[in-house]
Amino acid sequence: MDRFFKLKQNGTNVRTEIMAGITTFMTMAYILAVNPNILSATGMEWYSVFLATALAGGIFTIAMGLFVNFPVALAPGMGLNAYFATVILSSNGAMTWQMALTAVFLSGIIFIVLTITKVRQLLLVAVPDSIKHAITVGIGLFITLIGAKNSGLLSVSVETLNDVPKGTYTDLLSFETVFHMGSMKDPNVQLVLIGLLLISLLMVLKVRGAILFGILGTTIIGMLMGQVDFSTLNNPQTPWLPNFGYLEFFQFDSAGILNVGIVSVILTFTFVEMFDTFGTLVGTANRAGIMKNPEEGRKRVGKAMLVDAFAVSGGAMLGTSTTTAFVESSAGIAQGGRTGLTAVSTGICFLLALFLAPVVALIPGSATAAALIIVGLLMMQSVKEIDFQDLVVAIPAFFTIVFMPFTNSIANGISLGIVAYVVLALVAGKGKHKIHWLMWTLAILIILRYALMGGE
Repeated sequence: MDRFFKLKQNGTNVRTEIMAGITTFMTMAYILAVNPNILSATGMEWYSVFLATALAGGIFTIAMGLFVNFPVALAPGMGLNAYFATVILSSNGAMTWQMALTAVFLSGIIFIVLTITKVRQLLLVAVPDSIKHAITVGIGLFITLIGAKNSGLLSVSVETLNDVPKGTYTDLLSFETVFHMGSMKDPNVQLVLIGLLLISLLMVLKVRGAILFGILGTTIIGMLMGQVDFSTLNNPQTPWLPNFGYLEFFQFDSAGILNVGIVSVILTFTFVEMFDTFGTLVGTANRAGIMKNPEEGRKRVGKAMLVDAFAVSGGAMLGTSTTTAFVESSAGIAQGGRTGLTAVSTGICFLLALFLAPVVALIPGSATAAALIIVGLLMMQSVKEIDFQDLVVAIPAFFTIVFMPFTNSIANGISLGIVAYVVLALVAGKGKHKIHWLMWTLAILIILRYALMGGE
């Protein structure tokens, strides 16, 4: 293992890598339940999506570890699965889930071509370091927001400010989105606060595996509080032995690709996934120290992009929405994961989940939410690498950071950062702020995308 994964070279060991892999799995295991819940609304079978989710997470995460030696896990991505369902449900029957899977498959083929031709890898050279570091920070805030909202620690509501005629301009100003602290009487909020305290104490005491032990400890406390649902142990929707006969393998609708809206669907999947993956891989690579050697780092991220591209099409073949690199991989990296052994460990956990679905379902969302919030803190450390005195890089970096959590999209933050940098660097004139030709291309494509297709 040391020779294959270069453990000593990366300053790690087998125990640390396995612990990091399990930690990553624990923080993203929620996808095993959430993804089937979202996609089953489109007419897909809940259990078939569960099987596809576990298989995609296991197979392609292991591939990432073995072929790239990269501590990043893959699984059907949040956000893209919601878009997948929205496209189908808003089409009034014109778009079936088989057609949507076809669109995902084709977007994966596009990624494979772009990666093999090294167009995607050019992003690593073209995008300024300030935006790369901003991506890491933005993802940290994004992860924190996910953890806070999922646990109930943060609640979001839309409140009416005054009584005005509907349909008028002032009507737009009569509502505002309000963020509230969750109720301290809510057991979920109590549990996430206990989890935050427990993980924080373990980290301050420098306990190895602090995040993982924090999740397990919070789960045990949740059992004592009555916040763990033991009915999953006998739930027919979470059987102990997998039945692969339910798997919707290669369920594509070839004729559906001629549907009127299929082109825009494919382009949207492609656009969002390209930036989401880029942001996740760069952010996690920075956190893992892989980019300390820029040339070697770019090569490994390039290989990771190829595995990710195959995962998109492979996941569609198994019967799930876009499979992509997960930002929750940062939890394992924060725990010390530095090589592909972390990914292999996570992938094996996904495959074991096929047989242990009832046990995995026991972990309360508040336990993993606490871990995500702490990981957000760790990723914030990259903010010190941004030169906020230089406004040409500071403003795009700021846009990148804040618009990820505020618009609930990694892609939106990166898009605004790229466009802002190109405009500001152009106005500033020639000097240290060079604009790579790919940045020009991306800026134009981004503007066209939002102008013609609207926001996400």
